[in-house]
Amino acid sequence: MREERSTKDVLAIILGGGQGARLFPLTARRAKPAIPLAGKYRIIDVAVSNCINSELDKVYILTQFNTASLHRHIARTYRFSGLSRAFVDILPTEQTLEHRDWFQSTTDAVRRAWRHFDPWEADTYLILPGDHLYRMDYRDVLHHHWETGADVTLAVTLVPEAKASACGIVQLDERGRVRLYREQPRGEALAEMQSGYLEDDAPAYWASMDIYVFKKSVLRQLLDETTPLFDFGMELIPRAVEMYDVRAYRFSGYWEKIGTIGSFYRANLDLVGPEPKFSFYDPHSPIYTQPRWLPPAKIRQCEITDCLVAEGSILWGARLHQCVVGIRTRIEPGARLERTIVMGASWFQTVEEIEADRRQGRPILGIGRGAVIRDAIIDRNARIGAGAQILNEAGIDRLDGQGYYIREGIVIIPQNAVIPPGMRI
Repeated sequence: MREERSTKDVLAIILGGGQGARLFPLTARRAKPAIPLAGKYRIIDVAVSNCINSELDKVYILTQFNTASLHRHIARTYRFSGLSRAFVDILPTEQTLEHRDWFQSTTDAVRRAWRHFDPWEADTYLILPGDHLYRMDYRDVLHHHWETGADVTLAVTLVPEAKASACGIVQLDERGRVRLYREQPRGEALAEMQSGYLEDDAPAYWASMDIYVFKKSVLRQLLDETTPLFDFGMELIPRAVEMYDVRAYRFSGYWEKIGTIGSFYRANLDLVGPEPKFSFYDPHSPIYTQPRWLPPAKIRQCEITDCLVAEGSILWGARLHQCVVGIRTRIEPGARLERTIVMGASWFQTVEEIEADRRQGRPILGIGRGAVIRDAIIDRNARIGAGAQILNEAGIDRLDGQGYYIREGIVIIPQNAVIPPGMRI
């Protein structure tokens, strides 16, 4: 008779990510998982909420790069009763007698934090990405792992060729065992990994979701036998496939790997549609975030279609179409925004501060009168001057400008930037 298992036997470890260079400039001052999402959340909230909704109560988050805002968000958001043993704890890179340098990779981060994991009575370790958008009950993949008796289980999902080359791709046998794993294959190496067809008859590939379930003893052995220089998909998972029983858990829901400006932009704008691929309105599996006790959004004489508007926002006489408007955003009369993400502000300006800005000719916090913005990301605490035009009419794909950046044709105004009145981008 198989021993009954539960989530009490599981330790969840969320990887906070590295520099996130492909998401620059959004990662210039923050870690990838701390990037605002859907107007009021942070990306990290997705993985942590999935843990809470799956009754996983021992969660560590490993961090290293630009960690201050991420640490602050976790500390303010995920607090449990003092009578409970549940926790969501940050484990930043640290100097010890054995190690004086930074984490060298995701596997190195887990290896060096092991002394914090080991004392817990958990024989199953769940490794999770901190920068993906999806909703999953981890109990399903855990029970699959236990029922098959696997040493390692990978969550996988079918993706088209356009996405496959950015993922770890697996081939499965008839029992769902992983017989081959290739990290980010291209060309012929990718074609050999095809696993069927999508609904439109396009080639399909089983992609790793970077969600791994390990027997504790197996993970420890693999960490001892691999180098600190490579991430899970580069060395540890291929070695596991060679040496152990590695199974696949097939996931059929929505999944987006937020690794580039384009993927971040598209994932956000998809949320404003009538039937988004990912919904924050699920009553059974909510996504949690920091409670801020903000007033409701105030909207006066505006024309708004297909938008998300977060609490604390003040919109007056503006036109918005397919936009995500973050907390405490102020948009002044005559402004027009299309397909734009505005991340909002960290504080409300007082009437006196607004008047002082205007006397000094300085744009107020938010979007000024008559500004026109299209296909853009306006980061937190940016100031867009009256009459500014952010349009990228030349269709530039990539550019580092003065006070702005363009990536994949999307204009990004970075944190705390000031765009002067009348400036044209």
